[in-house]
Amino acid sequence: MANEKPLRKISEAFKELEATVNSQTPDIKVEVAPFSRACSLISPLFGCLGIAFKFAEIDYVAKVKDLGEASKSIGTLQALLERDIEANTVKKPGSHSRNLLRVKRGIDMVRVLFEQILVTDGNSLKDPASKAYAQVFAPHHGWAIRKAVGAGMYALPTKAQLLQKLNEDEPSARTQMQSYIATSAPVILYIDKLYLSRGLGVDW
Repeated sequence: MANEKPLRKISEAFKELEATVNSQTPDIKVEVAPFSRACSLISPLFGCLGIAFKFAEIDYVAKVKDLGEASKSIGTLQALLERDIEANTVKKPGSHSRNLLRVKRGIDMVRVLFEQILVTDGNSLKDPASKAYAQVFAPHHGWAIRKAVGAGMYALPTKAQLLQKLNEDEPSARTQMQSYIATSAPVILYIDKLYLSRGLGVDW
């Protein structure tokens, strides 16, 4: 990751997604290709968090890759859901709709992680990471995964180590994190509404 600025790339990509979601057009359409591209920029962040989030990294990367492949034949997130609804495969393991929901949780976990990093004093990431995991992922995970993640929390990098891996100093990282928190929230809400408005729910 030498000389790369992943946080900057993430915040810029989500600014563009937020602009689409918040555009005042009556029929907002988010395209699968830019969405999957923006999500793929988050993947290195999971890798920086070490063993505690290894499962999340593997799962997230695979599902973002699936959405990237889907974008070659499916234009928008709405069309992706509609196609699975017609085929009655929305909740089927491996379906694009199921993968989109899991990618959305990855985006949300990072949002909560950044929020917690910004309000937590000191150099430890254990509290921010534990809170983000408990809020977003834990309700959907079985006991074995929760236990493994809990054990891995002791191997998290420090905040200083994370920023070093991301090639950021604290003031610039804070700016990028605040930007991502602000721009990802409406994108997450938009995806939730796609499911809820079709009576699909989001807790599966």
